[in-house]
Amino acid sequence: MKSRYTIDKDKAVKSLDKLFEIFKDISANADEVFKNRCPYKNAKSRCTAKFECKNQHNIKKFGESPVCTGSDRLDYRPAWISNKRLTS
Repeated sequence: MKSRYTIDKDKAVKSLDKLFEIFKDISANADEVFKNRCPYKNAKSRCTAKFECKNQHNIKKFGESPVCTGSDRLDYRPAWISNKRLTS
């Protein structure tokens, strides 16, 4: 079945390049933030972990997630390194 729409390849490439530039900056900023932020801490500094953590501070309000009291100065990345990569 032949499509009735035509695609302007140059226009599509320019559009994708523009989107790439926008998301590249967003991604770079996110990478910097997450170098020193617990991966379970949301934008409201609430803990989203489904396990107990020493940095969780429970507040006495029904239905509210615990507050994350972890330091944003810690580097959590070593915890993500897999031993599988080291054995190959």
